[in-house]
Amino acid sequence: MTASPASNPTVSQGPAEPAAVNTADLYDERGEELASIALQFQSLGGRTHFSGPVRTVRCFEDNALVKSTLASPGNGAVLVVDGRGSLRTALMGDMIAASAVANGWAGVVINGAIRDREAIAELPLGVKALGSNPRKSAKAGAGETDVDLLIDGVTIRTGTTIWCDPDGILIER
Repeated sequence: MTASPASNPTVSQGPAEPAAVNTADLYDERGEELASIALQFQSLGGRTHFSGPVRTVRCFEDNALVKSTLASPGNGAVLVVDGRGSLRTALMGDMIAASAVANGWAGVVINGAIRDREAIAELPLGVKALGSNPRKSAKAGAGETDVDLLIDGVTIRTGTTIWCDPDGILIER
C-alpha cells in the first residue's frame, strides 16, 4: 500500500488548493448578488469545487482559441467557453486540460462537449461541460476571447468571479 502525501512528509504535496466553497451556502449568504446558471452542466474534472476570476471564449465547434488560451498563464482563473451548446464536437480533450493544469488554471466551464473524460477526471482541474463526444473540433481559430457571454440567460463577463461545484454554477452580477 502506498502512503498518501499527507502521511508521508517526503512526498511533495504541491501548491495548496483553495478552500472549497459550496454554492448553496454561498447563495444563502449573498442571494441576489449572484446569478445562478440553471443549465445542468456535468462535473467532469478531478476537482469538484472550483472558483476564480473569469476569462471567456466564444467559439462554435472550433477549439483553437480554447487551446491557445489554456496554454497561457491562468493564475487561478476559470475559462468559460460558450460553444453554443453543441455536442457534435469536443472543445477540450485531455491534452488541452493537462495544459490548463500546467499553466495554473483553476477550471474550465464549457457550454458544449469535451472528450477524454476519464483522463480529465484524473486531473487536478475543475471541469463543467454539457457532455462528451470523441469527435475532434475544427482548428481554424474562429471565435472571440474576453467578450461578454450569455449562457442560459446569465451574462458572464471577463474579470467577474465564478463558483462551481456539483450543485451548480454561480456568477457575480
